[in-house]
Amino acid sequence: MRKEYDFENMKGRRNPYTKRLKQPITIRLDKATIAYFKALADELGMPYQNLINLYLRDCALNNKKLKLKWAS
Repeated sequence: MRKEYDFENMKGRRNPYTKRLKQPITIRLDKATIAYFKALADELGMPYQNLINLYLRDCALNNKKLKLKWAS
């Protein structure tokens, strides 16, 4: 690895995969949900945010819908 790099003469080009990259968002999850996914991710040896993403992607691809029944 070089100590210094010269970026002055480099011709830059845009990343062709930028549209495929993940989009950072803010989401509020309860502590129990985070703890569940962190523990499961530790067992699987992967980051918990990736695990949540995989779970949500599976729900979206399989058109899963949550059945909510509100108590009156």
